[in-house]
Amino acid sequence: MTTVRLPLFPLNSVLFPGLVLPLNVFEERYRAMMRELLKTPEEEPRRFAVVAIRDGHEVAPSARGLPNRTAVPDGGPAAGFGDDPVKAFHAVGCVADAATVRERADGTFEVLATGTTRVRLLSVDASGPYLTAELEELPEEEGEEAGPLAEGVLRAFRQYQKRLAGARERSLSSDADLPDEPSVVSYLVAAAMMLDTPTKQRLLQAADTASRLRDELKLLRAETAIIRNLPSLPASDLTLGPTSMN
Repeated sequence: MTTVRLPLFPLNSVLFPGLVLPLNVFEERYRAMMRELLKTPEEEPRRFAVVAIRDGHEVAPSARGLPNRTAVPDGGPAAGFGDDPVKAFHAVGCVADAATVRERADGTFEVLATGTTRVRLLSVDASGPYLTAELEELPEEEGEEAGPLAEGVLRAFRQYQKRLAGARERSLSSDADLPDEPSVVSYLVAAAMMLDTPTKQRLLQAADTASRLRDELKLLRAETAIIRNLPSLPASDLTLGPTSMN
């Protein structure tokens, strides 16, 4: 078992390997994390772990009035996550590699990171200025029939895109835009579908690529059938996500 200790960044969303994560960092606990990451030489990865929040909030509660973005939250780095932070988070997360960490004049940060490896959350340490975690790296097993399943998922995903875009709109991705490697397909589709956090979390922690693709195929067929009966549904750009406000 390979374990690693990394800074922990809880979010109200799920990060998948290979997907880009933009962050707007303003809370002091996360700013402290970014200042520490900037101490890492540029030629080395600036890594932190992202976990989806099961029970709690990205931004710590503040007093009445305008929030003080620079204040240390009451209760320290675990504020908003209860007495035992590990219970507030989903058990499987993703390591993020911060390619860009830019400090603004007001001390906040603009961060652009990419998901790399799945990890299992073993423990959380709240003794420092920000949360850190002991994590177990999870291998990505392909499973049986991952290749044919990926082909089926891509076909279903194209139909899903077309339904979302509307009958008079072109598909949001051409064949050249989509990968063919099964694990990459599985993560791209998981991130792009309009699903709630628990469902995305289930896809992230699937036992292997084939299992994830089977689940996605069922979801795509079900969602496409629903959209077919909702012709007024507005088009959505599946390639873009909101910047997380932390």
